[in-house]
Amino acid sequence: MRIGSHVDAEDPIAGAKARGADVAQIFLGAPQAWKDPEVLYPGGAQALREAAAAADLPLVVHAPYRINVASTNNRIRIPSRTLLQKQVDAAAEIGAIGIVVHGGHVGADDDLEVGFDNWRKCLEKLERPTTVLIENTAGGDGAMARGVDRIAALWEAVRAAGAEDVGFCLDTCHAWASGEPLAGLVGRITAVTGRVDLVHVNDSRDEFGSSADRHANLGQGHIPEEDLLAVLRDANVPAVVETPGAQTEQGIDIAWLHERLG
Repeated sequence: MRIGSHVDAEDPIAGAKARGADVAQIFLGAPQAWKDPEVLYPGGAQALREAAAAADLPLVVHAPYRINVASTNNRIRIPSRTLLQKQVDAAAEIGAIGIVVHGGHVGADDDLEVGFDNWRKCLEKLERPTTVLIENTAGGDGAMARGVDRIAALWEAVRAAGAEDVGFCLDTCHAWASGEPLAGLVGRITAVTGRVDLVHVNDSRDEFGSSADRHANLGQGHIPEEDLLAVLRDANVPAVVETPGAQTEQGIDIAWLHERLG
């Protein structure tokens, strides 16, 4: 099992090496902005693609947090579709194995079904030269991917769009915060999506069902150790830590996982 971390985009190769990571997740641009994607690695996209291949380092891109293709607000939904396409294309240029995007949400007074259908419309037009990985959500009454039931409804829209190539990213902290027990979670997710492609392995600062997206370093939060490890064993896919700290702290988390998973 490959275990990696989210690293700085300027030099993902060096960042991964410093942490003992064998997968690197990066942003292509500011995560809170509407700006076009940007490859900061010296030499650009092709240079990063070649360097990562030479280092046997799979790359994952995390799309900006602002993207919300489910929104009923045209001023959010339409720019979100445009930016997502640009991000997907840029991720393909660097040779990323996938791009993670949040499931998004609708407003408090909106019908959830409208949000699911907005995902369908997005995916029908979205060109996907690399795998799009929809990530589960920690909280929000209007969230598209909070809990297995919502994910099941979202995947009906994915299938209606003919987007069988779309994958799933399972975040352990988000699941815990949303009130989904981690025991047996991979089986429940795959029963509705058919797949789990990537795990974001994070402990939770807050209690079960808190709706709080606050990551903690592994073994230092509220998620029982065996529940966390069971998700990784059951999924048996690449995992990325998005835990607090940088090289030292995330390196400790990666070593923590290797020690327990063998």
